[in-house]
Amino acid sequence: MACDLWLVPLVDVLCHSPENPFSEELARYDKALNDAGQPPVPVYNYMPGLSGDVGPIACFDYDALHFLRRAYLLSLQGLEVTPVDALGGDYEQLLEMFEATAQRSHLVWHYDHAGAYVPLDFPQPVVNDELLEGGGPLGSSHGLLRELEFVAPVIGIDPANPPLPPAPPEHHTTLEEPAVSPVVGNGPFAREHHVWLGLHAAATRSLGQGSMIVFS
Repeated sequence: MACDLWLVPLVDVLCHSPENPFSEELARYDKALNDAGQPPVPVYNYMPGLSGDVGPIACFDYDALHFLRRAYLLSLQGLEVTPVDALGGDYEQLLEMFEATAQRSHLVWHYDHAGAYVPLDFPQPVVNDELLEGGGPLGSSHGLLRELEFVAPVIGIDPANPPLPPAPPEHHTTLEEPAVSPVVGNGPFAREHHVWLGLHAAATRSLGQGSMIVFS
């Protein structure tokens, strides 16, 4: 099953528009952030080169995302990260064994099919009942980027000089179809590489442009 990542520019021409399709989500995020003692989702003034256009940034399969999350959890616990062909029940066991650690991770503690990362720096995902009933925990783009840089060497990526990311998908991928961006390469961590590059591109653009990353 496929997971698309989209960038939503947090510019006033979109966020302050009465037709903003993300208005309800942003209101939920602002309330949750306020309850957690954090500032609201930032909204930036329009400037040349930016627009309110929402666009895709990456696409990958859910299984591949779980492979990367597995590598991160193992590495964080100081355990050896070896490539595997299938997850089986190992990933679920990791989540149970290191539940507290997983819940503090922006990379791991996030719904596969929904939810968002915003360009605010807070230590762990923001969670409340309303978020869990909708899109799930709210992540920080800063926190996501830090965790990607941490796990990168374990899967053979130099975070200071990463390869170019795959091209963004040209159309929205439905939940049932495979990812439109095929995994490139045949290395032992090819699937983890593919997801890492997509997430890294999204996090970097999120911080550089002031955009929200949306899972769909």
